[in-house]
Amino acid sequence: MHVLITGAAGFLGQRLTRKLIERGELNGQPLVRLTLIDQVAAEAPTNTSFESVSRAVDITSPGALDDILGERPDVIFHLAAVVSSAAEADLDLGMTVNFDATRALLEGCRSRELTATRLIMASSIAVYGGTLPDVLDDMTALTPQSSYGTQKAMSELLINDYSRRGLIDGRVLRLPTIVIRPGRPNAAASSFASSILREPLNGEEAVCPVSTDLDLFVMSPTKVTEALLHGAEVPGDAFGASRSLMLPGITVSVAAMLEVLREYAGDKALALVRHEPDPRIEAIVGSWPGRFENLRAQQLGFAGDKNFNEIVEAFLDERA
Repeated sequence: MHVLITGAAGFLGQRLTRKLIERGELNGQPLVRLTLIDQVAAEAPTNTSFESVSRAVDITSPGALDDILGERPDVIFHLAAVVSSAAEADLDLGMTVNFDATRALLEGCRSRELTATRLIMASSIAVYGGTLPDVLDDMTALTPQSSYGTQKAMSELLINDYSRRGLIDGRVLRLPTIVIRPGRPNAAASSFASSILREPLNGEEAVCPVSTDLDLFVMSPTKVTEALLHGAEVPGDAFGASRSLMLPGITVSVAAMLEVLREYAGDKALALVRHEPDPRIEAIVGSWPGRFENLRAQQLGFAGDKNFNEIVEAFLDERA
């Protein structure tokens, strides 16, 4: 099996690569080739039983994916994206990376008749927004309130239509807010959700730019990675008329997150969090819903975290 990962040098791409190497197979078939692409070449794995290639590729350049798609990958994990705040700040950049490159990828698959190729795109909770019911499900209308959410929603519709036509075997996984991300903050509007835990747990200050009453729908990096792999293994027909699915996150308020921080690291760590409201961040993140009914995801075998304490404990175990 040949697996291609776009955005392979990113946080999720690296975790997905490590998990694939660990498994050595996907959908019951052994890995034969793993191709990693990003703007900056990801570190290629070594000492594997299969061939691995890492390339620096600008997927927004015309024909950038021609050679790679010519190798006819069996599974494509499409993770490359410009994150929420960056896409809001630069409309052209967001459109080019988040939508145009996705369309070019789909057209590349279409022109090569990669009808059996399974394409898994990481979408976002940001496809929802505005006036919403208290609890959402997968069929709630997409009403994004940010350019990032709009670009992801448009890509979702394209993948669904290409799959309906039999041009590709696509599936879209809408990711909750991922916490706790390792490393340093990035340009995502939701970056604070990891920072207000990660930095104090490391003895550093962090800024909380939103109200503590805000509910977030979250999922751990481990469960998201497992869900991406599972998404490649679920038969496409099992998704039904819609190839888009919200992953099974959990609902937690910012106040509850900070209380868990206090529980694990004490008042000293909690005092490292400064509350500095940022209307720009609040407007983006506050438009995202915090509660979902996850029955469809569970029926298809996707698994989430049990509770927020489990998410923090997983981070602490990885850090140890």
